[in-house]
Amino acid sequence: MSNGVVGSFAIAICCAAPRALAAQDARLDSRLDAPTRDAVVRIIDSSRTAGIPGEPLVQKALEGASKHADDARILTAVRMLARELGDARAALSTSSSDAEVIAGASALHAGIAPAALTRMRASRSQGSLTVALAVLADLVARGVPGDTATSVISALTVAGAPDAELLRFRQGVERDIARGATPSAALGGRARGAIPAGGPKRTP
Repeated sequence: MSNGVVGSFAIAICCAAPRALAAQDARLDSRLDAPTRDAVVRIIDSSRTAGIPGEPLVQKALEGASKHADDARILTAVRMLARELGDARAALSTSSSDAEVIAGASALHAGIAPAALTRMRASRSQGSLTVALAVLADLVARGVPGDTATSVISALTVAGAPDAELLRFRQGVERDIARGATPSAALGGRARGAIPAGGPKRTP
């Protein structure tokens, strides 16, 4: 998956309508051999039992099949995503929505530490973190240091920035990078104009 679209992919998966397990099995039946399908289904069932959404795991397996990955690589990717989803659920709290957990897993995959997700949750105890986490993942995928990106996005959420503003902020950073700014400089320049006086405090 290319840089800059990690969070966008997460949002798309988050917004997908839940499908019945039978339908998920049917999709896997047509794309995976029986042993691989059975192993993937076991991972999905175990994840669901732990309160982890299963649809991203189905999509990961189907993605591997589309890329003609071998069975071992597909299973490794599905297991890794299941672990990231579980870590995101633990970091964000069990009351977080599936959409938040999926976006949080994308942030972890991009290199954000679980403790940073916990701080993000604390910065917005009410309301959804889905878009904020997706924006965070995209910024890190663009090369912005994780602690700096977390500080800035947390400050914007504390300041009450709506999701549309967070998306515009990300787009502005991406434009500045495309014009030649370093990721850190692009983020810093945009943050100075977006964050109220006092700014975010750098996380330890």
